[in-house]
Amino acid sequence: MVFSSLTFLLLFLPLVLAVYFACRDIRWRNVVLLIGSLLFYAWGEPVFVLVMAGVTLCVYAGTLAFSAAKSAAAKKALLILTILLSLAGLIYFKYSAFFVNQLFALFGSTAVLQTPRLPIGISFFTFQALSYAMDAYRGNVRVQKNYALLLLYVSCFPQLIAGPIVQYADIEYELASRQTTLDDFSGGMRRFALGLCKKVLMANMLGEMLASLPEAGASITAGWLTSAVFAMQIYFDFSAYSDMAIGLGRVLGFRYQENFNYPYIARSVSEFWRRWHISLGR
Repeated sequence: MVFSSLTFLLLFLPLVLAVYFACRDIRWRNVVLLIGSLLFYAWGEPVFVLVMAGVTLCVYAGTLAFSAAKSAAAKKALLILTILLSLAGLIYFKYSAFFVNQLFALFGSTAVLQTPRLPIGISFFTFQALSYAMDAYRGNVRVQKNYALLLLYVSCFPQLIAGPIVQYADIEYELASRQTTLDDFSGGMRRFALGLCKKVLMANMLGEMLASLPEAGASITAGWLTSAVFAMQIYFDFSAYSDMAIGLGRVLGFRYQENFNYPYIARSVSEFWRRWHISLGR
């Protein structure tokens, strides 16, 4: 399910918001948001939702283990083990076929292992879970002893698919206590609507234009035109998702930090990276 789909706009979002705001207790709001977020992901990834839950469980158990360790060496070893186990899914889905096929080629085999289908957003929820583990290791946040709250932090649907990657320290207290004022709701919906317009009216139309352009090798002009259209298409696509995520977060009472800041005015590659995906750089 994507933010610009009719299923999300006309069914999922109105239903979740109606039930969410009908609940007055933050604990029940968290239950509604967690169930909604898992359904949001499971809509397109009914099996891979278990991968996300498994990564969160690894981090949850790992942080409990190294926070209870008696020595610094044991604490560090448990942190490394937590990181490796959490990255196992990402490494498997992204790189297992490549390494296995290299081994096949090394031994003269013609067999080819097909690349597994990649779970949507696996990089985002893996890095987000690991950012919590690192913050807990450094003592920047308290260890979360409630698995459901940690899973909510990782799976919260506004930022699950395309970020921003939200550091646990930024919303640690909002998970347990938050409010949505009328200004938050209206401002958040305006930001969401702006992002939706960027996605539907700009990014999607530029994507259709890109598909209709001739092959880049046809001429130099075609090559430059294709490059320009592609650059604008990915710009508006990522900018749109950042706007929609931040807007929906505000509607739900979360204050996500900005994730996109005019990257095409950057004067260097490093500045471009900092402006393009602020949360990942942080």
